[in-house]
Amino acid sequence: MAVGPVEVVTDPALSFRLLAWSLAGAALGCCSGLVPGLHANNFAFLLAGVAPSVPGPPLFVGSAMLAAGVVHTFLNAVPAMALGVPDAEMAVTALPGHRMVLEGRGYEAIRLSALGSVLAVLAAVPLAVPVTRAVTAVYPTLRANLPLVLAAVVVALLASERTWRSRAVALLSFALAAGLGMLTLDLSPDAPLEAGGTLAPLFAGLFGAPVLIDAAFGSGIPPQRDDAIAMSRPLVGTTAVAGALAGAVVGYVPGVSAAIAGVAVLALVPGGAGDRGYIVATSGVDTANAIFALFALAAIDRPRTGVMVAFERTNAPLALPVLVGVVVLAGLIGFVLVIAVGDAYLELVGRLPYWKVSAAVLGLLVLLSFLFTGPMGVAVFAAAAVVGMVPVRLRARRVHLMGVLIGPLLFGA
Repeated sequence: MAVGPVEVVTDPALSFRLLAWSLAGAALGCCSGLVPGLHANNFAFLLAGVAPSVPGPPLFVGSAMLAAGVVHTFLNAVPAMALGVPDAEMAVTALPGHRMVLEGRGYEAIRLSALGSVLAVLAAVPLAVPVTRAVTAVYPTLRANLPLVLAAVVVALLASERTWRSRAVALLSFALAAGLGMLTLDLSPDAPLEAGGTLAPLFAGLFGAPVLIDAAFGSGIPPQRDDAIAMSRPLVGTTAVAGALAGAVVGYVPGVSAAIAGVAVLALVPGGAGDRGYIVATSGVDTANAIFALFALAAIDRPRTGVMVAFERTNAPLALPVLVGVVVLAGLIGFVLVIAVGDAYLELVGRLPYWKVSAAVLGLLVLLSFLFTGPMGVAVFAAAAVVGMVPVRLRARRVHLMGVLIGPLLFGA
């Protein structure tokens, strides 16, 4: 049954059904976002696999997928903050959200992430058309000079370290991650679930395992204090909008992640440096990328994210007025859920023996690696975990580990 945007708007019954599908997608995105180690692309490929068998109009199925993808970008910040928190002595290399949790500011960190995402949604919708036109106009030139662009990104990241020693460690971390990416990204291992290749074990090993290993010997999550936001409203808004604009760039420049874009945003936003600004910026980039990818699909007919790949496989019509409404609704739902669920998540994990939590999450990451990439994925996860320990132990930022994606693109592997 084909359903178009006019019928949805004019028929209350169809509008109600679209709302139900969108809410179901939002619930699914909430569940996936709260599972540590489940990357958005892996989740999207799983959705793409089951989409043909889902009964319902393609527009409704696609709307549910889009809602799930947007809500996922809100909720995935919660396990990133609540799980794998290192002990205080490792806080210097911990992720910004972890550092705030260690300081007892976890509730504030959750709210900053929620604000960064929801403000990015509200900014990305009116900006989507002009920004997409501008980016698609320069994209052929950018693509033709991609190695130079990526080399400039790498140099800027290395230069952002404060000392020559940390720059040397950053270069070592980048080189090791790049080598690992060149060896593993093109592998096509047999696995119980076809869900996007070796990206899941690589990211879980590089960014998840090192923190969990340290956290197993730490003291867990300390008591959290009040949720007041110690960042001015104008600065939150400016950083979120900048993150939204950067989200468009992330969608078009291969290898550039939300973490890298977040570093760039803080360099450009006056007074935006610090853990709070980084949380707002990266959350905004992540969510805005999910929105700009929809407009990129409409503009150049190419899916830029795993969620858009899944959406395209449903054969859903690109009814932008309807889909934009679904995105805004999903963003508002995600904003409420991340605050409501995030606080409870932190409290629950804080009451549990933390070494057991860390061991359980490590076991889950190994299991997901096996499900997505088979025995080879477990080996990739272990190798990535070793590489991921390098910047942690030698005191450099872990954003340089994004060499796992940049390296193969830069050196043409």
